[in-house]
Amino acid sequence: MPDPNATTLRGDCHVLFAFDLGFAIDLDRARARLSSPEPASPVRVLLEDRPTPKYVEFHPQPVRASEHADPHSEPIESIAGFPISPDSDATLFDFGAACLSYRIPFNAPLVSLLDLSVELYDHAALKADAHRRAQDLLRSLGDAITNPRIAPAVEDYVVVVIHPDSLSTSPDSFLQQHQSLIARLLRAEPKAISTQEESDALASRISYSPNDLTLIDWNGALVIQADPADLLAVLEFANVELLEMRHLDEQLDHALDEAYRLTQHPPGLARVLTRHAASDQQRIAKMQMDSALLFEGVNNALKLLGDQYLARVYRLAAQRLHLPAWDAAILRKLETLDSIYEKMSDRQATQRMEILEWIIILLIAFEVVKSLIDS
Repeated sequence: MPDPNATTLRGDCHVLFAFDLGFAIDLDRARARLSSPEPASPVRVLLEDRPTPKYVEFHPQPVRASEHADPHSEPIESIAGFPISPDSDATLFDFGAACLSYRIPFNAPLVSLLDLSVELYDHAALKADAHRRAQDLLRSLGDAITNPRIAPAVEDYVVVVIHPDSLSTSPDSFLQQHQSLIARLLRAEPKAISTQEESDALASRISYSPNDLTLIDWNGALVIQADPADLLAVLEFANVELLEMRHLDEQLDHALDEAYRLTQHPPGLARVLTRHAASDQQRIAKMQMDSALLFEGVNNALKLLGDQYLARVYRLAAQRLHLPAWDAAILRKLETLDSIYEKMSDRQATQRMEILEWIIILLIAFEVVKSLIDS
């Protein structure tokens, strides 16, 4: 077995944190705020010169910004002995999400990268720093965000990018020689894992040419490519999509609980004749609309411009993050909410028809009694 310390690998480790900042972000306002000479936060600037991935397109195009380190907070200088860049990049999506990205350059053997991966797993200090920067971003954007608040859920993802020129062999040979270490790196596992777990960690593998290789797992990815901008954009969006699916699923759980509570109101005459019943329906309808808009906004944001390779990369990432299962669960809950709304509408319509029937009966009885009295 080749010595994993024999080859020094060169590249960057990208640590991604996805946050939900609100219901929606007005990207034009956000761009104006971040690029103004006196923004709400003086440490953030718009990345005008950041290259746009060639085959990745978003509708609408997200806003990308860079934040310098806050001089008033204690910076994280290194993780597992690797210096971390004090700046972070932020990508803002119109459906209310933001992805903060940290870059850790490395020039080290594979064993050291495993140590870095293990250290990054649920790194409390880095997560707290990302949350602080997300709060700062929230303040900077101001009224560019609809219903601003940082949701409790956070999704992190680690992408290790190795430059192919630093390998002493082909990417395929590199994988064959060090598959055990690479599987542990993807899983951030400090101890040896079973052959079955190794196979599972390395199952989602894709290459476009003999000189590149991408391995995607649920905790992170390993990319061997000279220009990984397209891949990073796809993996970043998949992580953001997972966060939004989790957030939407939680919202729908609350909406279903609220809808069930509203259905338990007694169907009395006073409730039907007043606006309470209509108000209950409007609340459920708003829950439906907000959830459906977020679901459609997330699922229709990414376009891969006919690039089959990137489409396959996205498919692998979606499978690894169980996005199809989240989609199915959300659609089922949306259908349940719609069914509750229809039942409430039907019940209210039935109650009104019964009231009208009683009114007609009372009017007829009144006419009969009046005619008897008059005669």
